[in-house]
Amino acid sequence: MQESKRAIITGINGQDGSYLAETLLDKGYEVWGTVKRNSVAENQTSRLDTTYDRIKHNLQYVDMTDLASLIRIVKEAQPDEIYNLAAQSHVRISFDQPIYTVNTTGVGSLNLLEAVRMVKPDTKVYQASSSEMFGNQLDADGFQRETTQMHPVSPYGCAKVFAYNISRNYRNSYDMFISNGILFNHESPRRGSNFVSNKIVKTAVEIQKGLRDELRLGNLKATRDWGHAKDYVEAMWIILQQEKPDDFVCATGISHSVGDMVEYVFGKLGMDWTQYVKKDPKYFRPEELEDLKGDSSKLRNLTGWQPKYSFESLLDEMIEFWKTEL
Repeated sequence: MQESKRAIITGINGQDGSYLAETLLDKGYEVWGTVKRNSVAENQTSRLDTTYDRIKHNLQYVDMTDLASLIRIVKEAQPDEIYNLAAQSHVRISFDQPIYTVNTTGVGSLNLLEAVRMVKPDTKVYQASSSEMFGNQLDADGFQRETTQMHPVSPYGCAKVFAYNISRNYRNSYDMFISNGILFNHESPRRGSNFVSNKIVKTAVEIQKGLRDELRLGNLKATRDWGHAKDYVEAMWIILQQEKPDDFVCATGISHSVGDMVEYVFGKLGMDWTQYVKKDPKYFRPEELEDLKGDSSKLRNLTGWQPKYSFESLLDEMIEFWKTEL
């Protein structure tokens, strides 16, 4: 009988980490995870309710800026695969905490690669790269793909470009299996409610229930390519099962504006959004990112990956979640 594969997920208690843990457990993996210590431990694992009993003994406090803690977990787990999802992942907040963002998201990824190189260099590593790396660069057809130039417009995007490039550098310099998944925006009911998608849905449901009377947002014209996190964690796993390490865009290929999202969600709840939505300068970025739309044909053609969720079915699921939750 073949021994089950072992994987470490950094940032396992985030949106993507929690879905990936479920996916890997369903595939028979032994799953380890890293969490960053918070003073309130009760909320640390709230997204892991479905998997906690199966992984609790393999959860470890690790900080991406602490190389020693990364070496320790790689040494102890001896993983076949590592999915590096840990980061300060909020783009708007990266302007408020630029140094912290660069240290965790950028240098933290380098620390992980060093730990793997020193301890278990045959481990396959998935690096969570981001559509934010492209900034406002679009190809002539309006899409962003693996070959599109990267001109990030936030500290978060800049940190992700460093992590992306250092991953490629380690892959080529040390013959390590390191793949970048350049994921476009992906959401779910588990998304933090300070991210625009879940903020819109949650607040709209609260307004319908009489708990709030307005929704404050920044740039309604910005367009994004939104998919479901469940579809995208499946792509992460597929990327590490390929014969060779490589870089892949993962996206739906369809973009909608923040305004489109507002209109759809409020319409579903039978409300006129113009009565409730206010623009607030606080939520505009110092440098705006206007359009994101990904071409994932490389990933689709090589692996057959297809998203199961549409923009509408994603939002429907989030609306139902908050109606029940509230």
